[in-house]
Amino acid sequence: MNGTFCHWEIMTKDIKKSETFYTSLFGWKIAHSMGPDYGLVDTGQQPGGGIMKWDDFTPGGGVMFYFLVDDCAKFLDKAVSLGGTKIREKTEIPQVGWFSLFGDPDGNCIGLFESLKK
Repeated sequence: MNGTFCHWEIMTKDIKKSETFYTSLFGWKIAHSMGPDYGLVDTGQQPGGGIMKWDDFTPGGGVMFYFLVDDCAKFLDKAVSLGGTKIREKTEIPQVGWFSLFGDPDGNCIGLFESLKK
């Protein structure tokens, strides 16, 4: 269907460092079936994504990805302990849940989302 979200990518200048960061943070499985500069990410659910080595990119780039977690504060702290930076503390979205933001080792701004428990 046109416009359906189907894949995501995170650009990096150091693919091994990014892979270590994200597999340690989320437990993702990453395969290099498309070559050494592209890690195909299996999160356990669709859509999947990739981590691509790209020497000439601007971190952030104006697009925000949010990853579902069971505790924004816990994953934000874990991201920081793995070399990320805290951008926004766990913040309530009334009647929806919470979000927080971190910068990955390349400076990409990544969102975490925790759904309201019903």
